[in-house]
Amino acid sequence: DTPSGLSAGRRRGGQAVAVADPVRVRRLSDQEGQQLLRITRRGTGSPIRLRRAMVVLASAGGNTVPAIARLVQADEDTIRQVIHRFNEMGMASLDPQWAGGRPRQISLDEEQFIVETANTRPEKLGRPFTRWSIRKLADHLRVHSARRVRIGRERLRQILHQHRITFQRTKTWKESTDPAARCQTRPDRVRHQPLPAAGVRLRRVRAPRDPPQAGTGWAPAGHPHRLPANYHKLHGVRQFHGCYSVGDDQLWGVVRRRKSAANTRAALKSIRATRPDGAPIYVILDNLSAHKGRKIRTWAARNKVELCFTPTYASWANPIEAQFGPLRTFVIAGSDHPNHPVLTRKLQTYLRWRNANARHPDVLAAQRRERARIRSERQRRWGQPATRAA
Repeated sequence: DTPSGLSAGRRRGGQAVAVADPVRVRRLSDQEGQQLLRITRRGTGSPIRLRRAMVVLASAGGNTVPAIARLVQADEDTIRQVIHRFNEMGMASLDPQWAGGRPRQISLDEEQFIVETANTRPEKLGRPFTRWSIRKLADHLRVHSARRVRIGRERLRQILHQHRITFQRTKTWKESTDPAARCQTRPDRVRHQPLPAAGVRLRRVRAPRDPPQAGTGWAPAGHPHRLPANYHKLHGVRQFHGCYSVGDDQLWGVVRRRKSAANTRAALKSIRATRPDGAPIYVILDNLSAHKGRKIRTWAARNKVELCFTPTYASWANPIEAQFGPLRTFVIAGSDHPNHPVLTRKLQTYLRWRNANARHPDVLAAQRRERARIRSERQRRWGQPATRAA
Protein backbone atom coordinates (compact mmCIF):
# COMPACT_ATOMS: atom_id res chain seq x y z
CA ASP A 1 0.00 0.00 0.00
CA THR A 2 1.01 3.61 -0.66
CA PRO A 3 1.78 5.39 2.60
CA SER A 4 -0.37 8.37 3.49
CA GLY A 5 0.95 11.80 2.47
CA LEU A 6 2.54 10.58 -0.77
CA SER A 7 0.79 10.90 -4.09
CA ALA A 8 2.67 7.89 -5.40
CA GLY A 9 5.37 5.78 -3.90
CA ARG A 10 7.22 2.50 -3.66
CA ARG A 11 8.74 0.49 -0.86
CA ARG A 12 12.44 -0.19 -1.27
CA GLY A 13 14.21 -2.03 1.56
CA GLY A 14 11.47 -1.23 3.97
CA GLN A 15 11.54 2.54 3.16
CA ALA A 16 8.99 4.62 1.28
CA VAL A 17 10.35 6.42 -1.84
CA ALA A 18 8.31 9.30 -3.31
CA VAL A 19 7.66 9.36 -7.06
CA ALA A 20 6.98 12.67 -8.87
CA ASP A 21 3.68 13.25 -10.57
CA PRO A 22 3.71 12.82 -14.36
CA VAL A 23 3.94 16.01 -16.42
CA ARG A 24 0.55 16.84 -17.81
CA VAL A 25 -1.16 19.89 -19.18
CA ARG A 26 -3.63 21.69 -16.96
CA ARG A 27 -7.35 21.54 -17.57
CA LEU A 28 -8.19 23.35 -20.82
CA SER A 29 -10.99 25.86 -21.10
CA ASP A 30 -13.56 25.53 -23.86
CA GLN A 31 -12.08 28.45 -25.78
CA GLU A 32 -8.52 27.05 -25.56
CA GLY A 33 -9.71 23.63 -26.72
CA GLN A 34 -11.50 25.11 -29.75
CA GLN A 35 -8.45 27.19 -30.72
CA LEU A 36 -6.14 24.17 -30.42
CA LEU A 37 -8.46 22.03 -32.55
CA ARG A 38 -8.69 24.80 -35.15
CA ILE A 39 -4.89 25.04 -35.37
CA THR A 40 -4.35 21.29 -35.75
CA ARG A 41 -7.16 20.78 -38.26
CA ARG A 42 -6.13 23.58 -40.57
CA GLY A 43 -2.45 22.69 -40.49
CA THR A 44 -1.50 26.11 -41.90
CA GLY A 45 0.71 28.86 -40.56
CA SER A 46 3.80 28.32 -38.50
CA PRO A 47 4.89 24.65 -38.26
CA ILE A 48 6.25 25.34 -34.76
CA ARG A 49 2.82 26.58 -33.62
CA LEU A 50 1.15 23.50 -35.12
CA ARG A 51 3.58 21.12 -33.45
CA ARG A 52 3.16 22.70 -30.01
CA ALA A 53 -0.64 22.61 -30.35
CA MET A 54 -0.44 18.88 -31.11
CA VAL A 55 1.68 18.36 -27.98
CA VAL A 56 -0.82 20.21 -25.77
CA LEU A 57 -3.82 18.33 -27.19
CA ALA A 58 -2.06 14.98 -26.85
CA SER A 59 -1.22 15.74 -23.22
CA ALA A 60 -4.80 16.85 -22.54
CA GLY A 61 -5.99 13.54 -23.96
CA GLY A 62 -4.07 11.63 -21.28
CA ASN A 63 -0.97 10.61 -23.26
CA THR A 64 2.32 10.36 -21.44
CA VAL A 65 5.42 12.35 -22.31
CA PRO A 66 7.26 9.39 -23.94
CA ALA A 67 4.22 8.64 -26.09
CA ILE A 68 3.92 12.28 -27.21
CA ALA A 69 7.66 12.40 -27.98
CA ARG A 70 7.28 9.37 -30.29
CA LEU A 71 4.21 10.95 -31.89
CA VAL A 72 5.83 14.26 -32.86
CA GLN A 73 9.38 12.90 -33.20
CA ALA A 74 10.85 15.16 -30.53
CA ASP A 75 12.91 14.87 -27.38
CA GLU A 76 11.10 14.20 -24.10
CA ASP A 77 12.66 17.25 -22.44
CA THR A 78 11.28 19.40 -25.26
CA ILE A 79 7.79 17.98 -24.68
CA ARG A 80 7.98 18.72 -20.96
CA GLN A 81 9.16 22.28 -21.68
CA VAL A 82 6.20 22.91 -24.03
CA ILE A 83 3.72 21.61 -21.44
CA HIS A 84 5.21 23.67 -18.61
CA ARG A 85 5.19 26.82 -20.74
CA PHE A 86 1.56 26.28 -21.71
CA ASN A 87 0.57 25.83 -18.07
CA GLU A 88 2.25 29.17 -17.27
CA MET A 89 1.47 31.33 -20.32
CA GLY A 90 -1.51 29.71 -22.01
CA MET A 91 -2.01 30.12 -25.77
CA ALA A 92 0.80 32.70 -26.00
CA SER A 93 3.32 29.90 -25.43
CA LEU A 94 2.53 28.43 -28.86
CA ASP A 95 4.05 31.36 -30.73
CA PRO A 96 7.80 31.01 -31.34
CA GLN A 97 9.92 33.56 -29.52
CA TRP A 98 12.87 34.12 -31.81
CA ALA A 99 16.09 35.27 -30.20
CA GLY A 100 17.49 38.62 -31.25
CA GLY A 101 20.95 37.29 -32.12
CA ARG A 102 24.15 38.74 -30.83
CA PRO A 103 24.18 42.35 -29.59
CA ARG A 104 24.18 45.08 -32.22
CA GLN A 105 27.70 46.33 -32.90
CA ILE A 106 26.82 49.26 -35.19
CA SER A 107 24.60 51.90 -33.64
CA LEU A 108 21.99 53.92 -35.50
CA ASP A 109 24.23 57.00 -35.39
CA GLU A 110 27.09 55.05 -36.94
CA GLU A 111 24.74 53.69 -39.58
CA GLN A 112 23.68 57.24 -40.48
CA PHE A 113 27.34 58.25 -40.62
CA ILE A 114 28.02 55.39 -43.04
CA VAL A 115 25.22 56.54 -45.34
CA GLU A 116 26.46 60.14 -45.28
CA THR A 117 29.99 59.00 -46.12
CA ALA A 118 28.76 56.88 -49.02
CA ASN A 119 26.90 59.90 -50.43
CA THR A 120 30.02 62.09 -50.19
CA ARG A 121 32.58 62.16 -52.96
CA PRO A 122 35.90 60.61 -51.88
CA GLU A 123 37.80 63.72 -53.01
CA LYS A 124 36.07 65.82 -50.37
CA LEU A 125 37.30 63.41 -47.70
CA GLY A 126 40.91 63.47 -48.86
CA ARG A 127 40.88 60.19 -50.81
CA PRO A 128 42.39 60.09 -54.34
CA PHE A 129 39.30 58.64 -56.06
CA THR A 130 36.24 59.93 -57.83
CA ARG A 131 33.95 57.18 -56.54
CA TRP A 132 33.74 54.61 -53.76
CA SER A 133 33.89 50.88 -54.07
CA ILE A 134 32.56 48.70 -51.27
CA ARG A 135 36.10 47.72 -50.30
CA LYS A 136 37.44 51.30 -50.40
CA LEU A 137 34.49 52.59 -48.39
CA ALA A 138 34.96 49.93 -45.72
CA ASP A 139 38.69 50.69 -45.51
CA HIS A 140 38.01 54.42 -45.23
CA LEU A 141 35.48 53.94 -42.43
CA ARG A 142 37.87 51.69 -40.54
CA VAL A 143 41.11 53.66 -40.92
CA HIS A 144 40.82 57.13 -42.46
CA SER A 145 37.50 58.58 -41.29
CA ALA A 146 37.24 60.97 -38.35
CA ARG A 147 34.74 58.58 -36.75
CA ARG A 148 36.13 55.11 -37.22
CA VAL A 149 33.65 52.29 -37.77
CA ARG A 150 34.67 48.65 -38.17
CA ILE A 151 32.32 47.01 -40.63
CA GLY A 152 32.51 44.16 -43.11
CA ARG A 153 31.82 44.53 -46.80
CA GLU A 154 28.68 42.39 -46.79
CA ARG A 155 27.17 44.27 -43.84
CA LEU A 156 28.09 47.56 -45.52
CA ARG A 157 26.32 46.43 -48.68
CA GLN A 158 23.23 45.52 -46.65
CA ILE A 159 23.13 48.93 -44.95
CA LEU A 160 23.38 50.73 -48.29
CA HIS A 161 20.60 48.54 -49.68
CA GLN A 162 18.36 49.24 -46.67
CA HIS A 163 18.79 52.99 -47.16
CA ARG A 164 18.23 52.71 -50.93
CA ILE A 165 21.77 53.76 -51.82
CA THR A 166 22.49 52.20 -55.21
CA PHE A 167 25.45 52.14 -57.59
CA GLN A 168 24.43 54.14 -60.65
CA ARG A 169 25.79 56.27 -63.45
CA THR A 170 26.07 60.02 -63.16
CA LYS A 171 23.73 62.26 -65.14
CA THR A 172 24.41 65.57 -66.85
CA TRP A 173 22.62 68.88 -66.91
CA LYS A 174 22.82 71.63 -69.51
CA GLU A 175 24.38 74.99 -68.77
CA SER A 176 22.95 78.19 -70.14
CA THR A 177 24.28 79.35 -73.53
CA ASP A 178 22.94 82.86 -72.96
CA PRO A 179 25.82 85.43 -73.00
CA ALA A 180 24.06 87.28 -70.18
CA ALA A 181 24.73 84.30 -67.94
CA ARG A 182 28.48 84.99 -68.15
CA CYS A 183 28.31 88.69 -67.30
CA GLN A 184 25.96 87.97 -64.36
CA THR A 185 23.39 90.61 -65.41
CA ARG A 186 20.46 88.33 -65.89
CA PRO A 187 21.32 85.92 -63.01
CA ASP A 188 21.53 88.87 -60.64
CA ARG A 189 18.17 90.15 -61.82
CA VAL A 190 16.62 86.72 -61.35
CA ARG A 191 18.35 86.18 -58.01
CA HIS A 192 16.84 89.28 -56.42
CA GLN A 193 13.28 88.61 -57.54
CA PRO A 194 10.89 87.60 -54.72
CA LEU A 195 10.07 83.91 -54.74
CA PRO A 196 6.86 82.18 -53.62
CA ALA A 197 6.78 80.05 -50.51
CA ALA A 198 7.54 76.88 -52.50
CA GLY A 199 10.39 78.43 -54.49
CA VAL A 200 13.98 77.24 -54.36
CA ARG A 201 17.07 79.17 -55.37
CA LEU A 202 20.28 77.45 -56.31
CA ARG A 203 23.57 79.21 -56.89
CA ARG A 204 26.78 77.57 -57.96
CA VAL A 205 29.92 79.42 -59.06
CA ARG A 206 32.42 77.57 -61.23
CA ALA A 207 35.75 78.45 -62.69
CA PRO A 208 36.62 77.62 -66.32
CA ARG A 209 37.06 73.88 -66.45
CA ASP A 210 37.88 70.89 -68.57
CA PRO A 211 34.95 68.89 -69.95
CA PRO A 212 33.34 66.72 -67.23
CA GLN A 213 33.60 62.97 -67.63
CA ALA A 214 30.66 60.66 -67.00
CA GLY A 215 31.15 57.98 -64.38
CA THR A 216 29.50 55.87 -61.71
CA GLY A 217 29.05 56.11 -57.97
CA TRP A 218 26.83 55.49 -54.95
CA ALA A 219 23.77 57.74 -54.73
CA PRO A 220 20.17 57.59 -53.45
CA ALA A 221 17.90 55.56 -55.70
CA GLY A 222 16.42 57.77 -58.40
CA HIS A 223 18.70 60.72 -57.55
CA PRO A 224 22.04 60.18 -59.34
CA HIS A 225 24.89 62.60 -59.03
CA ARG A 226 24.79 65.41 -61.58
CA LEU A 227 27.59 66.80 -63.73
CA PRO A 228 27.37 69.77 -66.10
CA ALA A 229 27.01 68.77 -69.75
CA ASN A 230 29.82 71.00 -71.02
CA TYR A 231 31.75 69.39 -73.84
CA HIS A 232 33.96 72.34 -74.82
CA LYS A 233 37.69 71.82 -74.22
CA LEU A 234 38.43 75.35 -73.06
CA HIS A 235 42.03 74.57 -72.10
CA GLY A 236 42.94 72.21 -74.91
CA VAL A 237 44.09 68.59 -74.54
CA ARG A 238 46.96 67.23 -72.47
CA GLN A 239 48.88 64.01 -72.94
CA PHE A 240 49.67 61.65 -70.07
CA HIS A 241 53.08 60.11 -70.69
CA GLY A 242 53.08 56.99 -68.51
CA CYS A 243 55.78 54.45 -67.68
CA TYR A 244 55.18 51.06 -66.10
CA SER A 245 57.80 48.83 -64.50
CA VAL A 246 56.70 45.24 -65.04
CA GLY A 247 59.06 43.74 -62.47
CA ASP A 248 58.35 46.24 -59.69
CA ASP A 249 54.68 46.73 -60.61
CA GLN A 250 55.06 50.51 -60.33
CA LEU A 251 53.38 53.15 -62.51
CA TRP A 252 54.45 56.76 -62.90
CA GLY A 253 54.17 59.48 -65.50
CA VAL A 254 53.91 63.16 -66.35
CA VAL A 255 51.38 65.32 -68.19
CA ARG A 256 52.62 67.00 -71.37
CA ARG A 257 51.11 69.50 -73.73
CA ARG A 258 51.94 67.42 -76.80
CA LYS A 259 53.63 64.26 -77.96
CA SER A 260 57.21 64.81 -79.10
CA ALA A 261 60.51 63.00 -79.45
CA ALA A 262 62.05 65.24 -76.78
CA ASN A 263 59.45 64.10 -74.25
CA THR A 264 60.07 60.46 -75.18
CA ARG A 265 63.81 60.90 -74.75
CA ALA A 266 63.30 62.55 -71.36
CA ALA A 267 61.16 59.60 -70.27
CA LEU A 268 63.81 57.12 -71.39
CA LYS A 269 66.47 59.03 -69.45
CA SER A 270 64.33 58.87 -66.31
CA ILE A 271 63.95 55.11 -66.80
CA ARG A 272 67.69 54.70 -67.27
CA ALA A 273 68.32 56.67 -64.09
CA THR A 274 66.38 54.11 -62.06
CA ARG A 275 69.10 51.52 -62.77
CA PRO A 276 72.44 53.20 -62.09
CA ASP A 277 74.22 49.84 -62.14
CA GLY A 278 74.20 49.90 -65.94
CA ALA A 279 72.15 46.74 -66.40
CA PRO A 280 70.37 46.44 -69.76
CA ILE A 281 66.79 47.73 -69.84
CA TYR A 282 64.05 46.61 -72.23
CA VAL A 283 61.40 49.20 -73.04
CA ILE A 284 58.14 48.27 -74.81
CA LEU A 285 56.73 51.05 -77.01
CA ASP A 286 54.18 51.40 -79.77
CA ASN A 287 55.04 52.54 -83.30
CA LEU A 288 54.46 56.25 -82.76
CA SER A 289 56.88 58.31 -84.82
CA ALA A 290 57.95 60.21 -81.71
CA HIS A 291 59.24 56.92 -80.26
CA LYS A 292 61.55 55.80 -83.07
CA GLY A 293 63.59 58.81 -84.20
CA ARG A 294 67.27 58.59 -85.02
CA LYS A 295 68.39 60.47 -81.93
CA ILE A 296 66.35 58.18 -79.69
CA ARG A 297 67.74 55.02 -81.30
CA THR A 298 71.28 56.31 -81.02
CA TRP A 299 70.87 57.25 -77.39
CA ALA A 300 69.26 53.89 -76.59
CA ALA A 301 72.09 51.91 -78.18
CA ARG A 302 74.68 53.95 -76.27
CA ASN A 303 72.98 53.46 -72.87
CA LYS A 304 72.04 49.75 -73.07
CA VAL A 305 68.36 50.43 -73.61
CA GLU A 306 66.69 48.06 -76.04
CA LEU A 307 63.51 49.38 -77.68
CA CYS A 308 60.89 46.66 -78.20
CA PHE A 309 58.17 47.95 -80.52
CA THR A 310 54.73 46.33 -80.61
CA PRO A 311 53.45 45.08 -83.98
CA THR A 312 51.78 47.56 -86.27
CA TYR A 313 48.21 48.40 -85.18
CA ALA A 314 48.76 46.36 -82.02
CA SER A 315 49.62 48.93 -79.37
CA TRP A 316 46.99 47.24 -77.18
CA ALA A 317 49.51 44.42 -76.67
CA ASN A 318 51.63 46.69 -74.46
CA PRO A 319 51.30 45.61 -70.78
CA ILE A 320 50.82 49.24 -69.73
CA GLU A 321 47.44 49.39 -71.45
CA ALA A 322 45.84 47.40 -68.63
CA GLN A 323 47.18 49.95 -66.11
CA PHE A 324 45.23 52.76 -67.76
CA GLY A 325 41.95 51.03 -66.87
CA PRO A 326 42.18 51.79 -63.11
CA LEU A 327 43.43 55.29 -63.95
CA ARG A 328 40.31 56.05 -66.00
CA THR A 329 38.03 54.34 -63.47
CA PHE A 330 39.22 56.07 -60.30
CA VAL A 331 40.50 59.45 -61.56
CA ILE A 332 38.96 60.40 -64.90
CA ALA A 333 35.46 58.86 -64.74
CA GLY A 334 32.97 60.95 -62.79
CA SER A 335 35.37 63.91 -62.56
CA ASP A 336 34.79 67.63 -62.98
CA HIS A 337 38.23 69.19 -62.57
CA PRO A 338 38.37 72.99 -63.02
CA ASN A 339 41.63 72.97 -65.02
CA HIS A 340 44.59 70.86 -66.07
CA PRO A 341 46.85 71.61 -63.05
CA VAL A 342 44.15 70.29 -60.72
CA LEU A 343 43.75 67.19 -62.86
CA THR A 344 47.53 66.68 -62.85
CA ARG A 345 47.64 66.87 -59.05
CA LYS A 346 44.81 64.33 -58.82
CA LEU A 347 46.68 61.99 -61.17
CA GLN A 348 49.89 62.19 -59.17
CA THR A 349 48.04 61.68 -55.89
CA TYR A 350 46.39 58.58 -57.27
CA LEU A 351 49.67 57.24 -58.66
CA ARG A 352 51.25 57.51 -55.21
CA TRP A 353 48.34 55.64 -53.70
CA ARG A 354 48.39 53.07 -56.49
CA ASN A 355 52.11 52.32 -56.12
CA ALA A 356 51.66 51.88 -52.37
CA ASN A 357 48.66 49.57 -52.99
CA ALA A 358 49.69 47.85 -56.22
CA ARG A 359 48.01 44.55 -55.25
CA HIS A 360 44.81 46.14 -53.99
CA PRO A 361 41.82 44.03 -55.10
CA ASP A 362 40.08 47.04 -56.69
CA VAL A 363 43.18 47.81 -58.77
CA LEU A 364 43.49 44.20 -59.90
CA ALA A 365 39.77 44.03 -60.73
CA ALA A 366 39.99 47.20 -62.85
CA GLN A 367 42.99 45.75 -64.67
CA ARG A 368 41.07 42.56 -65.44
CA ARG A 369 38.13 44.56 -66.78
CA GLU A 370 40.46 46.55 -69.01
CA ARG A 371 42.07 43.38 -70.38
CA ALA A 372 38.63 41.90 -71.01
CA ARG A 373 37.56 45.06 -72.84
CA ILE A 374 40.65 44.93 -75.04
CA ARG A 375 40.08 41.25 -75.85
CA SER A 376 36.44 41.88 -76.72
CA GLU A 377 37.38 44.71 -79.07
CA ARG A 378 40.12 42.74 -80.83
CA GLN A 379 38.23 39.42 -80.81
CA ARG A 380 41.39 37.63 -79.77
CA ARG A 381 43.96 37.44 -77.04
CA TRP A 382 47.54 38.55 -77.50
CA GLY A 383 49.80 35.49 -77.92
CA GLN A 384 46.94 33.31 -79.17
CA PRO A 385 47.10 32.21 -82.81
CA ALA A 386 44.57 33.89 -85.06
CA THR A 387 41.71 31.70 -86.22
CA ARG A 388 41.46 31.10 -89.94
CA ALA A 389 38.23 31.40 -91.86
CA ALA A 390 36.69 28.08 -92.85
